[in-house]
Amino acid sequence: MNAISSTGGMPGAGALPVLYSFRRCPYAMRARLALAVSGQACELREVVLRNKPAALLQASPKGTVPVLVLTDGQVLDQSLDIMRWALARHDPQAWLAPSHGTVVEMLALIATCDGSFKQALDRCKYPSRYPDADPAVSRAEAMLWLQGLEDRLQSLPFLFGDHAALADMAIAPFVRQFAAIDAEWWQAQPWPRVQAWLAQWQNGALLASVMDKLPAWAEGTPGVVFPHPS
Repeated sequence: MNAISSTGGMPGAGALPVLYSFRRCPYAMRARLALAVSGQACELREVVLRNKPAALLQASPKGTVPVLVLTDGQVLDQSLDIMRWALARHDPQAWLAPSHGTVVEMLALIATCDGSFKQALDRCKYPSRYPDADPAVSRAEAMLWLQGLEDRLQSLPFLFGDHAALADMAIAPFVRQFAAIDAEWWQAQPWPRVQAWLAQWQNGALLASVMDKLPAWAEGTPGVVFPHPS
């Protein structure tokens, strides 16, 4: 990735939008995926979550990533808003035009991922943070939700048709995180279609293009151009 000279919290005149991100965060991953596929250039600032820069907190006091600061100063601090903003500008792979279903239906499925599945995922991945939760119950809840994906993939290769769309790209980072808790256990589960769907995404060039390891951004230092110019 190419360094660019931009040091303040907000983009200046003629500057690129600024994206605050964290490489492994699934919310940030989904935002980077959409920005990359749309070809929307931005200045990426990698954040260390235990030492959040003041510019991030100035842009979005809740202090989570991703945060996209547009050149007019507008702040998008929800991952799906960033995805839809980028895809509204350019959607070459028709992520907002699934071959089966609608954007509203995709958003409804994503909401269950961000709700019940994410809650179960967190309690499986970080049991010490939730001492009152039963990891076995949480795993069973996650398994039930994943079975729903398996059922959706019975007749189609992607969640909403014959090509990857918004739902696939918004949900896959979280399924990836769950699968990584215990890879051997994951491979032993009776979800061949979900496993193949996830593996195809994980092995794809698009994911690889958004997972570069970057040094933490610090105030007064240049960010990097994202996606990497071809």
